Amino acid sequence: MITMIVGGIVMLLLLAFDLFTKAWAYAVRVQQQNFFLGFIRFNYLPGGNTGIAWGLFGNSRTAMILVTLLTVVMVIGIGVLYFTVFKKNTAGRICLAVIEAGAIGNLVDRVFLGYVRDFVDVSPIGFNICNFADFFVTFGAVALVIVILFVGKDAVIPLGKNREGREKEQTEKEQEHGD
Repeated sequence: MITMIVGGIVMLLLLAFDLFTKAWAYAVRVQQQNFFLGFIRFNYLPGGNTGIAWGLFGNSRTAMILVTLLTVVMVIGIGVLYFTVFKKNTAGRICLAVIEAGAIGNLVDRVFLGYVRDFVDVSPIGFNICNFADFFVTFGAVALVIVILFVGKDAVIPLGKNREGREKEQTEKEQEHGD
């Protein structure tokens, strides 16, 4: 129960942060000249992003409708995973909450504005202008893959104590069955 509440709080806080920063960037039409640490600056994108990643399919109503519908399916799917498959996996639930915050943040923009508000310029590292919701989806997905592969007793390739415990369980099962 605590994990469910913590995940919900994480999701709501990140969603609020994303929507607040988008509103701020567009209200002040932020235009930073210099990159912070050489790779990031806030740079309001006039007209927003009417496409998907990197502005692909920009100004395509069909693409916007398709991405919006796929995002709705993703948001529902993440909710189902949160309460079923990852019910006993705290790290997995937190990753799903982070992804959910990003998905809903961009969904709100698409549904209510018809575009996504992008303002975080990370072009020096090979990407374009995006927003915090994009970071949440990307980093949450990468972290979820790491959790699935390496974290916990149900991991595909468990590390550390979990690996030793899993190997011990496997040995015990083999001995029980006389293998």
